[in-house]
Order: sequence, then C-alpha cells, then structure tokens
Amino acid sequence: MHDLTFFTILLTLLAGFAAGFINTLAGSGSSISLALLMFLGLPANVANGTNRLMILLSSLVGMLSFKKLGAVNDAHSFKITIPAILGAILGAMLAVTIEGELMTRIIGALMVVLLLMVIYKPEKWVKQPDPDHVAKFKGWQYIALFLVGFYGGFIQAGVGIFLLASLVLTAGFDVIKANVLKVFIVLIYTLFIIPIFIWKGQVDFTLGMILAVGSMFGAYVATKVAISWGPKFVRWLLIVVISWAAIEFLGIAGWVMVQVQSIK
Repeated sequence: MHDLTFFTILLTLLAGFAAGFINTLAGSGSSISLALLMFLGLPANVANGTNRLMILLSSLVGMLSFKKLGAVNDAHSFKITIPAILGAILGAMLAVTIEGELMTRIIGALMVVLLLMVIYKPEKWVKQPDPDHVAKFKGWQYIALFLVGFYGGFIQAGVGIFLLASLVLTAGFDVIKANVLKVFIVLIYTLFIIPIFIWKGQVDFTLGMILAVGSMFGAYVATKVAISWGPKFVRWLLIVVISWAAIEFLGIAGWVMVQVQSIK
C-alpha cells in the first residue's frame, strides 16, 4: 500500500489538478489519476473506485463554475442524463467484479478513431456557441449515451471524449455547450455509482480526498479557460489529450520503454 509522505501528498495534489483540468475541458484526465493511484500501490479495482471521489467533487465544482458563468441553460440536460445513468450503474456493477484490461485496449483503438474525427471534421468542433440551438435526440443517440454511460461506470478514463463526440458530432452542440453537458452528465451518474464502489470496499478515502482537492482547483481553472479561450483551444486540447490517451491505452508507451531499456 501507499506511504502518506509529503511527496506523496504533493504528487497526488498535482495529479488531481491535472486530471480535474483535463476532465473538465476535454476528457481522459482519469488516465493520469488512475496511473498515479496504481503507482502508489492501489490495486486496479480500488484505484478505479477511489478515482470516483475525484470525479464527483471536480464535476461538482466544474458545474457550479459553469453555472456562475451563465453557461448552464439547456433544458435537455436532465433528459439526456437518464440513459447515461442507467448505463453507468450497470458498468459500475460489472467493474467491481472483473478487470478491464481488454476494454482498455479496445478504448485505445476507439481513441484513434476519435482523434481522426476531431482532426478531419474541424467545422463541427470550432463553431461558435449558438444560444438558440435546440438539439433533437433520436433513439440511437440515447442508445449511444447509454453505452457511453456504461463505459463511464466501468472505468471512467476517456468517457469525456466519447460524451463530447456524441454531443458534438451527432447532436450538433458546439463544443462549449457540449462540455457543460458532459460535466453535468458525469456528475449525475457518479452520484448514483459511487455507493457501489464504497459498498464493495474499493475506495481509499485518504488518497481519494487528496486527489479530489487537487482536481477541484483544476476544474475551477478549466471552466475559466473554456469560456474565455473558446472552441478552438478546446479542440486542440482534445487532439493532444486523445493522442496521449491512445498511446497510453494501447500500451505503446510501455512497449517503447521496454525497447529502450533492452537497447541499454
């Protein structure tokens, strides 16, 4: 297990800040926090559950900050959250019983697809916010939100990317409004699933709360950046984050390190 030294606390706070910032603006910030928690000695399933404390509190701060800035005004929010909640509950129930190594590799491959979408469909991602836009959700889009929710309940890392893709590419939201809805959806379904991880004893409250404190500051800063810097900045951040996540999830970074060490 972990030793709670000054260095451990500082490292956890910094990782939380980075994860909260990236999660609020784009997604996949949990890949940072999960990696840190496992580095500190937590089993993968406990790291997965502990990470939910950070997600809950950083999403709450992000949502309150967006609301204060006047970015929360969509009547569809609660309606589109329902399928994601149902999916997340099922995903969490599965997560507490099995490991997700195969799922991680599959998500890595999907990240590559999403990267291509963000690169080759810039007009979808950089359009300016339209306060009068009303999204029309069809049946298959609700199914997509259910599946994204299932994945979010299962492992969380990368779910923000899929939510943004679903809201921007299929529902026609601009990336700023999609970001707000993404944070709202994650906040609501996390409220429903975190008791499952606590019930199974898969939450380290000490590390989880330290991580959460850092993430709340990161989320707060991210909301300021999202509104003031606009869609183009968020799109480029997505490209960087998705690229990094794909390399991480596909195990490419680990493979490169092994090759470098073998040469030495």
